Amino acid sequence: MTDPNRVTLFYSPQTRATGTRVLLEELGAPYDLHVLNMKAGEQRQPGYLAVNPLGKVPAIRRGDALVTEQVAITIYLADLFPQASLAPSPDDPLRGPYLRWIAYYGSSFEPAVVDRFMQREPAPIAMSPYADYDTMLGALEAQLATGPYLLGDRFTAADVLWGIAFNWTLTFGLVPKRDVFVRYAERIASRPAFQRITAADAEMVAQQTAAAEG
Repeated sequence: MTDPNRVTLFYSPQTRATGTRVLLEELGAPYDLHVLNMKAGEQRQPGYLAVNPLGKVPAIRRGDALVTEQVAITIYLADLFPQASLAPSPDDPLRGPYLRWIAYYGSSFEPAVVDRFMQREPAPIAMSPYADYDTMLGALEAQLATGPYLLGDRFTAADVLWGIAFNWTLTFGLVPKRDVFVRYAERIASRPAFQRITAADAEMVAQQTAAAEG
């Protein structure tokens, strides 16, 4: 009999989906991978576009529930497995800040980083979702300085989201290597779940590259 709590993660290694897999590991959640080989363009095939018309990962399915968008998936999964205590409850004073900084990732950080990477002129400050790059980053730096985690002493699902983000953006020079960012990224990257999935991703990438070349 199929486990109704089991999550299917539509996945490609070394993408945004990596963070979702790390989160599932941190939650101790039962899950299966539906692996897409992006090097072979599988994310653009009709079968997957029926799951996510944007052809992006991650996406998850649990029973009849299909969820896309990294921010939504983070909130959904952490609430779904409360025994892991990675999401403040609705009556917890930290719930508001927790949701604020998860939303900040999708609404402010990613647009700012993409504009910076593409060397695009940002929108006027009154219209830009993130005001300007330096202001956006400064607010985040001030919050992380209260550490060791985003919400102080408490590790939450938000830290998985942000830890993966800083690991990638620092590696590729999209965020300056300020001490608070580097220390935070290292702290999250040292966690066993992160280490396990990083190793598994490297192996999967090698296999997909060989398959694409073959």
